[in-house]
Amino acid sequence: MSVNAGMSASDRINALLDDASFVEVGAYITARNTDFNTDALDTPKDGVITGYGLIGGRLVYVYSQDRSVLSGSIGEMHAKKIAKLYDMAMKMGAPVIGLIDCAGLRLREATDALNAFGRLYMKQTMASGVIPQITAILGTCGGGVAVIPSLTDFTFISEDGGKLFVNSPNTLDGNYVEKEDTSAAGYISENTSLVDKVLKTDAEVLAEIRNFIELIPSNCDEEGFLDSEDDLNRTLPGIDSMSDDARGIISSVADDNYFYEIKEHYAPEMVTGFIRLNGFTTGVVANQIKDGSDKLTTGGMQKAAKFVSFCDSFNVPVLTFTNVKGFAASIDEEKTISSSAAKLVQTFANATVPKVNVITGEAYGTAFTAMNSKSIGADIVYAWPKAKVGMMDAEMAAKIIYEEEIDSSEDKVKAIAEYKNQYENIQGSALSAAKRGYVDDIIEPDATRKRVAAAFEMLSTKIEERPLKKHTSI
Repeated sequence: MSVNAGMSASDRINALLDDASFVEVGAYITARNTDFNTDALDTPKDGVITGYGLIGGRLVYVYSQDRSVLSGSIGEMHAKKIAKLYDMAMKMGAPVIGLIDCAGLRLREATDALNAFGRLYMKQTMASGVIPQITAILGTCGGGVAVIPSLTDFTFISEDGGKLFVNSPNTLDGNYVEKEDTSAAGYISENTSLVDKVLKTDAEVLAEIRNFIELIPSNCDEEGFLDSEDDLNRTLPGIDSMSDDARGIISSVADDNYFYEIKEHYAPEMVTGFIRLNGFTTGVVANQIKDGSDKLTTGGMQKAAKFVSFCDSFNVPVLTFTNVKGFAASIDEEKTISSSAAKLVQTFANATVPKVNVITGEAYGTAFTAMNSKSIGADIVYAWPKAKVGMMDAEMAAKIIYEEEIDSSEDKVKAIAEYKNQYENIQGSALSAAKRGYVDDIIEPDATRKRVAAAFEMLSTKIEERPLKKHTSI
């Protein structure tokens, strides 16, 4: 499937789909508006190719914007074509993939375009949680069009030509493109949660989407599965040395050591992505200390909450690896961290898919509670033998609880050590948490794969009801 840079809208579709599988829908539609001499312009397909085809033999619906037609701007019929595609996809239970290369709303069509655009937003909202929605930003995606990828589940962007913005860099006070290109793929991926993968070229983006589609279910009534020959009982020697490296743990546990990470460059203290475990697609959320932080942050919790929400919508079990000491502390974080923690707690608590948590290091305070703890709905919680579970670091807790005893001691260092051990035996270890039922079992690290897989197999028929309501208000 060899392709070159500067791909046309139809080239992109052909590169994305299985050979000769694309069937176009709405090929003869053109602009309907006649204001400002629009009827005198050539608007083939009204600037967007829509239809369906196959990826790896699986049905998908796709639209690809054509920048050669009025700069790919979205007019009334353009938006209606995409909305109609959503109707078809929802009936058939198949993903929608949008290939964006667009100058924005078509000014000459004014309220007609604006109304149709709003109807497209409505279709995306109704489709959310019913079918997966994927966006590839291969050109400009600005203004109101920037809302489209934010309404989808996953967004891929090309470094070569992809631009994502509501307001272009030159319109921001004190900024210009040469100073800081706030629309560029690199900036967006590192500073916002808007994109999930950054690839160099259009061809790489399209190839990546083909790989990704194999991992996720086609709709909310299916589950992701692919036969695996990896030994389910495979042990993981040396994994106990990886407690601070979530990526290493995840890859070790996964079938064939394959981990598909999401939002890798944003909030690196929280790792999210997909693995296959015993053949089944499984979502993974983990604290990453090695090149991130041992604290929960606003960005990290928002990243995790959105990911868990997708997994719950599409029957994807959730596996967490917990190693966290608390919440990030700064003036900026203080403005948003409480609401982000609430959202993460709500998302885990609201999720009814099978949920397994493995405590690999330290699990302290409310940060531990928010990370898929037993108290907010985890079905199974395991801990490695050296894990610490409690309100805070044992030494700090000992200094607070035994302050008078330590102050009156002749050898304060020795006293602190003794009271620290005493605290851990009472309240600060995995064993103490297990005695209270907050940890289901203490497992050997090298048995993590088979124990987690067995837990999910046991949970495969899980049914859990929630109170009848329209939706959460959080």
